[in-house]
Amino acid sequence: MLFPAISLLLLAYTNRFVVLAGLIRNFDENSDDESTFQQIDNLRKRIQYIKKMQEAGVFSFFLCVLSMLAIYFQYTTAGGWIFALSLLCLLYSLWMSVKEIHISVEALDVFLKNFKSR
Repeated sequence: MLFPAISLLLLAYTNRFVVLAGLIRNFDENSDDESTFQQIDNLRKRIQYIKKMQEAGVFSFFLCVLSMLAIYFQYTTAGGWIFALSLLCLLYSLWMSVKEIHISVEALDVFLKNFKSR
Protein backbone atom coordinates (compact mmCIF):
# COMPACT_ATOMS: atom_id res chain seq x y z
CA MET A 1 0.00 0.00 0.00
CA LEU A 2 2.95 2.30 0.54
CA PHE A 3 4.07 2.12 -3.10
CA PRO A 4 1.09 3.95 -4.63
CA ALA A 5 0.95 6.40 -1.73
CA ILE A 6 4.57 7.44 -2.20
CA SER A 7 4.13 7.67 -5.97
CA LEU A 8 1.13 9.96 -5.62
CA LEU A 9 2.93 12.04 -3.03
CA LEU A 10 5.92 12.50 -5.33
CA LEU A 11 3.57 13.52 -8.13
CA ALA A 12 1.98 16.15 -5.86
CA TYR A 13 5.43 17.43 -4.86
CA THR A 14 6.45 17.67 -8.51
CA ASN A 15 3.30 19.63 -9.30
CA ARG A 16 4.13 22.08 -6.50
CA PHE A 17 7.63 22.47 -7.90
CA VAL A 18 6.36 23.11 -11.44
CA VAL A 19 3.95 25.79 -10.21
CA LEU A 20 6.67 27.52 -8.20
CA ALA A 21 9.09 27.37 -11.13
CA GLY A 22 6.46 29.06 -13.28
CA LEU A 23 5.93 31.78 -10.69
CA ILE A 24 9.65 32.41 -10.41
CA ARG A 25 10.05 32.68 -14.17
CA ASN A 26 7.25 35.25 -14.36
CA PHE A 27 8.80 37.69 -11.88
CA ASP A 28 9.84 41.05 -13.27
CA GLU A 29 13.65 41.23 -13.03
CA ASN A 30 13.62 45.02 -12.88
CA SER A 31 11.25 45.32 -9.96
CA ASP A 32 12.82 46.67 -6.80
CA ASP A 33 9.62 46.63 -4.75
CA GLU A 34 10.01 45.37 -1.17
CA SER A 35 7.11 42.94 -1.54
CA THR A 36 8.76 41.42 -4.61
CA PHE A 37 11.93 40.79 -2.60
CA GLN A 38 9.84 39.21 0.16
CA GLN A 39 8.04 36.98 -2.33
CA ILE A 40 11.31 35.91 -3.97
CA ASP A 41 12.79 35.07 -0.58
CA ASN A 42 9.67 33.10 0.24
CA LEU A 43 9.84 31.20 -3.05
CA ARG A 44 13.49 30.31 -2.40
CA LYS A 45 12.54 28.80 0.95
CA ARG A 46 9.66 26.88 -0.57
CA ILE A 47 11.83 25.47 -3.36
CA GLN A 48 14.34 24.24 -0.76
CA TYR A 49 11.59 22.55 1.23
CA ILE A 50 10.17 20.92 -1.88
CA LYS A 51 13.65 19.65 -2.75
CA LYS A 52 13.92 18.09 0.72
CA MET A 53 10.41 16.66 0.42
CA GLN A 54 11.21 15.05 -2.92
CA GLU A 55 14.54 13.66 -1.74
CA ALA A 56 13.00 12.13 1.37
CA GLY A 57 10.09 10.75 -0.67
CA VAL A 58 12.37 9.15 -3.23
CA PHE A 59 14.61 7.73 -0.50
CA SER A 60 11.52 6.36 1.25
CA PHE A 61 10.44 4.69 -1.99
CA PHE A 62 13.95 3.27 -2.45
CA LEU A 63 13.98 1.85 1.08
CA CYS A 64 10.51 0.42 0.60
CA VAL A 65 11.68 -1.48 -2.48
CA LEU A 66 14.82 -2.58 -0.65
CA SER A 67 12.72 -3.89 2.26
CA MET A 68 10.58 -5.90 -0.16
CA LEU A 69 13.73 -7.41 -1.65
CA ALA A 70 15.05 -8.27 1.81
CA ILE A 71 11.76 -9.94 2.71
CA TYR A 72 11.71 -11.77 -0.65
CA PHE A 73 15.16 -13.17 0.07
CA GLN A 74 13.93 -14.14 3.54
CA TYR A 75 15.83 -11.52 5.51
CA THR A 76 12.64 -10.62 7.35
CA THR A 77 14.26 -8.86 10.32
CA ALA A 78 16.39 -6.68 8.06
CA GLY A 79 13.38 -6.09 5.82
CA GLY A 80 11.34 -4.94 8.79
CA TRP A 81 14.02 -2.47 9.90
CA ILE A 82 14.49 -1.14 6.40
CA PHE A 83 10.73 -0.70 6.10
CA ALA A 84 10.73 1.21 9.39
CA LEU A 85 13.41 3.52 7.99
CA SER A 86 11.25 3.96 4.90
CA LEU A 87 8.37 5.08 7.09
CA LEU A 88 10.61 7.54 8.94
CA CYS A 89 11.74 9.06 5.63
CA LEU A 90 8.12 9.35 4.57
CA LEU A 91 7.27 11.02 7.86
CA TYR A 92 10.10 13.52 7.36
CA SER A 93 8.85 14.22 3.84
CA LEU A 94 5.35 14.89 5.15
CA TRP A 95 6.72 17.18 7.87
CA MET A 96 8.60 19.20 5.23
CA SER A 97 5.35 19.40 3.30
CA VAL A 98 3.58 20.92 6.30
CA LYS A 99 6.38 23.46 6.72
CA GLU A 100 6.20 24.36 3.02
CA ILE A 101 2.46 24.89 3.31
CA HIS A 102 3.03 27.31 6.20
CA ILE A 103 5.50 29.26 4.09
CA SER A 104 3.07 29.41 1.18
CA VAL A 105 0.43 30.84 3.51
CA GLU A 106 2.94 33.51 4.57
CA ALA A 107 3.44 34.33 0.88
CA LEU A 108 -0.28 34.80 0.44
CA ASP A 109 -0.32 37.09 3.48
CA VAL A 110 2.39 39.27 1.90
CA PHE A 111 0.41 39.42 -1.33
CA LEU A 112 -2.83 40.28 0.45
CA LYS A 113 -1.16 43.05 2.48
CA ASN A 114 0.10 44.65 -0.72
CA PHE A 115 -3.23 44.14 -2.45
CA LYS A 116 -5.04 45.81 0.44
CA SER A 117 -2.73 48.84 0.42
CA ARG A 118 -3.36 49.65 -3.28
